[in-house]
Amino acid sequence: FFGCCISVIRSILMARSNSRSASRGSYRSDSRSPRRSPRRFNRDSRSLSRGRSGSAYSRDSRDSRSPARIRERSPTPDTVKLSEADAAFILGRGGKTKEKIARVSGAHVELPQRSLTLEISGDPEARRRAKKYVECVMAQRVGDVYIDANDPDFERDCTIVQVPKECAGFVTGANGSFLRMVEQEYGTIMFFVRLKGDYGRRDGGRRDGEQLAIFGERRGRRGAELKVLAAIENKLEGYLTDKIEEHTSDTEEWGTDIIRLKMSEMSWALGKKGATRKKLARASGCLVEYIGNCVHMSGDRAERQRAAEYLGWIMDQLDGQCDIDTDHRPDVTVLHIPQDCVGYVTGLRRATLGRMEDELGTFMLFMDKKEDAKKKATAKLAIFGLKRNRRATELKVMSTVEGKSPGYFTRDTREGYDRGEWGTDIYLFRGEELSYALGKEGSTKRKLAKAANCIIEYVGEFAYLSGTAKERSCGMKYLKWLLKQRSGTVRLGELGVSKRGNEDLTEGQVPQ
Repeated sequence: FFGCCISVIRSILMARSNSRSASRGSYRSDSRSPRRSPRRFNRDSRSLSRGRSGSAYSRDSRDSRSPARIRERSPTPDTVKLSEADAAFILGRGGKTKEKIARVSGAHVELPQRSLTLEISGDPEARRRAKKYVECVMAQRVGDVYIDANDPDFERDCTIVQVPKECAGFVTGANGSFLRMVEQEYGTIMFFVRLKGDYGRRDGGRRDGEQLAIFGERRGRRGAELKVLAAIENKLEGYLTDKIEEHTSDTEEWGTDIIRLKMSEMSWALGKKGATRKKLARASGCLVEYIGNCVHMSGDRAERQRAAEYLGWIMDQLDGQCDIDTDHRPDVTVLHIPQDCVGYVTGLRRATLGRMEDELGTFMLFMDKKEDAKKKATAKLAIFGLKRNRRATELKVMSTVEGKSPGYFTRDTREGYDRGEWGTDIYLFRGEELSYALGKEGSTKRKLAKAANCIIEYVGEFAYLSGTAKERSCGMKYLKWLLKQRSGTVRLGELGVSKRGNEDLTEGQVPQ
């Protein structure tokens, strides 16, 4: 009897095992079947893995069905037929290549789910650019990329950089890392290409290198070009700088000025990891790049002049603090702070001041001479840059000083609203509102500022909201909504808000 039972149980287990293996085998064979061809993209692109729920195809499909996208697209989008391998290459990892093509061209680029037809919509010029970039990406997958230099649209959105053969790998970087970094920084797309036509003659007949094509808007192309040239000079010292001369452009609009520095001055002008160069560029609004010891500044005349002045002041600091006339300058804000707070604001080796400059895109200098500083109760801090960035930096410094010396800036401050188009509104926190509105490491404050597109800084017990009238109104509204949330769930009716009257409000239903 027991022997019969054991044999029956054994047969049942074997049957189950066979059924499982059969089901697994059928799943694998289906996944490789031509009828399930979209799954084959999994081998080429991680973005298309895990089928429907996490794929780039499904995201594109949802976007393509949304009403907003339907309104934005042209009635008859241009289409490009793709192979399976092309589609994976166009999408790139996580859909980044497709997004880059769309960003640089200005067109809407979509690949519907389980489709091999790329849809391109937008104005005619944007569609032309997008199709050209798509063709370059497809050509790059199988071999060389060819561009017709005699095309009338060639120079409209393309810059060619001659790269010596021995530098091609250095400029590309490991797995294209350097080119991808430059593309991300300047909003461009780049390919090594072969030119059809006579463009090479413009380079004096030098055809001993590779041609790097940079596509995008003029400012982005110029920034990427200078970055590549700097990399070439770094690899082959003297290759470019031996032929570069100082130059000042006489045009009011777009141009490039060049200043040659001494090699001994370069480390000071560059700063740690290029921090000083980046600071100059952001504060002046000008493209600033160092090719060897030659400083290239590209932009309109006002931007170039600001960059040159800021660079001159930085170099003057090598011999001590410089004397700058800040009166009647439209690009400076002067703030007086207590002498005992100077070290606190500056930080060790200027670390605190440098973080503020990097974060807010300004350039700051203490203007008092060393021999006069001890005789004065306050120090004069000059903040240079664009108006919005200067105001954000000024409030950040005020907040820092207020933490060291409470009441210095807020002793006579009162809650109130500014009636001007550009100005500052002030809110007084009550009780424990400040800590709640600040959040962990200031995260809530940053969230409010970003949502309202308003400058928001807390100085002592006060919230300063700076910007246009609309930005300040929006920031104050969000701040009060946030504080009301402390007492419990916030309902729109309690706030006196209707969905129809607020263009910045979207209400969604969340299941219990």
